[in-house]
Amino acid sequence: MARRTLYLVRHGAADALGRVTGQGREQARLIGQRLARLPVDAVWHSPLPRAAESARLIAAQMPRVLVDEAAELVDNVPFVPGPDRVPPSWAGFFDGYGPAEAEAGRRTADASVDRFGGPNGGGRRETHEVAVTHAYPIAWLVRAALGAPPGQWMSLAGVANASLTVVEFGDDGPAHLVVFNDTAHLPEELRWTGFPDARRL
Repeated sequence: MARRTLYLVRHGAADALGRVTGQGREQARLIGQRLARLPVDAVWHSPLPRAAESARLIAAQMPRVLVDEAAELVDNVPFVPGPDRVPPSWAGFFDGYGPAEAEAGRRTADASVDRFGGPNGGGRRETHEVAVTHAYPIAWLVRAALGAPPGQWMSLAGVANASLTVVEFGDDGPAHLVVFNDTAHLPEELRWTGFPDARRL
């Protein structure tokens, strides 16, 4: 199986209705410039408008790259822990998640790992793919790459808008987490959107 390098990007900053803001469009343009230096084969995106628009803006910085929707990248809660395993900082977050909704979220999350969380199964050459998605799917894919328990996704869910996370998959051993939540391509005033104010450095 051929090696796959997966570039996980959270969509640009969006308003309360899920529309990418002017700030978010600039973030997408800048990360597109950064990724344009790489041999990107495809830019996949969540079905949600904020991810789809961000993906188009990113791809506009690249020559002739495939841009397409991947339903598995939709924003969702990937795993609902038992009541005794919810960290205090997440208290109340899972209220109202019934078994059916939790199971549907887990199926979607596992489908994203099946599609993006391993080597390029049928390919003969290595691939470089961008996945424009949301904080929780990024956390779930990174958790899976690290082989961490399902509930560990919550500790990885704090990713900034237009941040870059890079995971390499090959058939010669475990996945390699190369970069997590990197915003070096953004100026300081654009770096911390999507984060609680208390976490800004």
